[in-house]
Amino acid sequence: MTQQATTVTNIPGPPPLGGRLRIAFLGPFGTFTEQAVWQIAPAGAELIPAASAPQALEAVRNGVADRAVVPIENSIEGGVNATIDTLSRGEDLHIVAEMIVPVRFVLAALPGTRLDDVRSVGTHPHAWAQCRRWAETNLPEVVHVPTTSTAAAAELLGSFASEEAERPFDAVLCNAPSVERYGLVPLVSDVADNPGAVTRFIMAARSGNVPPATGADKTTIQVSLPSDEAGALLMMLEQFSVRGVNLSRIESRPAGDGLGHYAFSIDIAGHVREERVQAALVGLHRTCPKVQFLGSYPRVDGIRAEIQRGTKDSDFVEARNWVESIARLGA
Repeated sequence: MTQQATTVTNIPGPPPLGGRLRIAFLGPFGTFTEQAVWQIAPAGAELIPAASAPQALEAVRNGVADRAVVPIENSIEGGVNATIDTLSRGEDLHIVAEMIVPVRFVLAALPGTRLDDVRSVGTHPHAWAQCRRWAETNLPEVVHVPTTSTAAAAELLGSFASEEAERPFDAVLCNAPSVERYGLVPLVSDVADNPGAVTRFIMAARSGNVPPATGADKTTIQVSLPSDEAGALLMMLEQFSVRGVNLSRIESRPAGDGLGHYAFSIDIAGHVREERVQAALVGLHRTCPKVQFLGSYPRVDGIRAEIQRGTKDSDFVEARNWVESIARLGA
């Protein structure tokens, strides 16, 4: 099953074979992720739903898709660990774009279901976390049944419309498009503990696709620290601070090789083609066991990084030329 996207946007990288861009995304159709895809997908793109964020990313690695769109960060729950970990493990993928989607939930059920009938609710764990207080107040006896996505819950419940089999749950928390798509009816609209919640999504491509610098960019990296050195975290952070590089996100993730060993997933305010960002990456590469570049791409909010005194590209070039002129003396 495929669907045509309608928004035309320039997506970095060479055109795919045949000219039709294949985009894997966290499915099924009707998810918030599909809404994110439509913000950036060119006309004629083939949308390929995947059962999980890791599966969508792996579809790019194994050639089934040209791009993948997956959630990476939520304003309430923080980072999406499955996405962060899959990006950093395996064949290199590069982030080429980001999108923001406001998150608004509907409590929906099959026709004939009343609010008093709801004893269990199916939805994605992140969605449940954003509606937990509402559920405890309005449905104090309800039980959460985790699903791979909000739309997957709606699709599953909708499939029981004409069957007598026991339903997996009584209602779902999903977005409005999923309610209509899967034959459900809304019981309560605008369900949320935090009405202003948003989710950030990224589009990933094979290694080598790096959009040009715009002046309002992010660079995503993953950094492993030496496990036997006191002050290693401070040393890592100093690589950014002394070069005037701000961080918009930093999260620790288990390195996978034993307790107490962590890597850091980091979003930098700036582009890899900027001198100050390059200088910070050089410092990290010298002092950390592993630094992984995961992409430079335009910020969706268009906010330009504040360049501190002495950290413009021209400042680095002038300083490097000065040092080189000294080094040539007597040569």
